[in-house]
Amino acid sequence: MFLIDDLLLVPFTGPLNGLVYLAEKINEVVDKELNDGGVLKEKLMELQMKFEMDEIDEEEFTRKEEEILERLRNIK
Repeated sequence: MFLIDDLLLVPFTGPLNGLVYLAEKINEVVDKELNDGGVLKEKLMELQMKFEMDEIDEEEFTRKEEEILERLRNIK
């Protein structure tokens, strides 16, 4: 009985392992994006540029700047 179960599950374990691997890689990228000081500093510079080019108003700039700075403080 167990041999039949094993044979039936073999085609599904490959894709399942691939899906788990993909989910782990996505998690790594998201973690790096959220917790990497260099990436956050780049976002801060990008935000400053948008503000200077009048793409965003002062209120939005201040709100987003505080969010980024808070995340930077949490990393250190």
